[in-house]
Amino acid sequence: MSRGVSTRKVKAITEELCGHSFSASTISQINKGLDESLARFASRPLDEAYPYLILDARYEKVREDAVIQSQAVLVATGINWEGQRQVLAVERANRDSRSAWRDFLVRLKERGLAGVEFVVSDDHAGLKRDIGEVLPAAAWQRCYMHFLRNALDYLPRKADDDCPQELRWLHARRDSQEANRDLAAWIAKWAGKYPKLVDWVETNIGETLTFYRLPWQHHKHMNSTNMLERLNEEIKRRTRVVRIFPNAESCLRLVHALCVETHEAWLEDSRYLNMSLLAEQKKELLSVAA
Repeated sequence: MSRGVSTRKVKAITEELCGHSFSASTISQINKGLDESLARFASRPLDEAYPYLILDARYEKVREDAVIQSQAVLVATGINWEGQRQVLAVERANRDSRSAWRDFLVRLKERGLAGVEFVVSDDHAGLKRDIGEVLPAAAWQRCYMHFLRNALDYLPRKADDDCPQELRWLHARRDSQEANRDLAAWIAKWAGKYPKLVDWVETNIGETLTFYRLPWQHHKHMNSTNMLERLNEEIKRRTRVVRIFPNAESCLRLVHALCVETHEAWLEDSRYLNMSLLAEQKKELLSVAA
């Protein structure tokens, strides 16, 4: 047995993942080297500015003290002024922490995270507050895709009209004026039929429209956490093989390794966004203010 996993299962998993099986002692040596490499990646200094920061959490099944539970893995990605995407941090959420996200962001700052102007995330409990405390100069964008899924909780199960689709379309408008005009029309149209939904949307939708302050060419990339969709799909494909991790360390090891692999692939890609558009917009706003 190795950390609660039988040699037979270890061989089966590695054979499916790698096309070849390894002995338990070999796996142990591989893990040791991998952990050292991942630790260097996790502690590396962040020595450039990242105006865009995207935060997300994954949940994997982990066995702890003979109990299977959902374990959160926090992921931060950034876009630098060259327009490149990078994976900045991957950590397991500490269940004993009063605010896992705040601790996560503080550690990023300690490693040198700076220049953040815009943060995209889901509406995790306390996260908006934590971003405001640790990154007070950054604007916050609530992922509109998560918002739309949350909105379904306020609709009857048998609702089959265009209400949700029309709500989604508000996030495809050219600017905030157009979006707010069409939002008023949406509210007037659906308030009578779905009052609970409309009340909830009126209260929360403003958090999903922050992206309109960015250059319009960046809107579709920065109005949600979908930039991480491919990464999450690959992680899901790999972790499905394991199904239940024997401990939190093995879970973090696999997710972290996949994130490093993605990080290196991103660095080889051409730029993801043209950040000169943001720089030009900032100059225009400063000249107007002057």
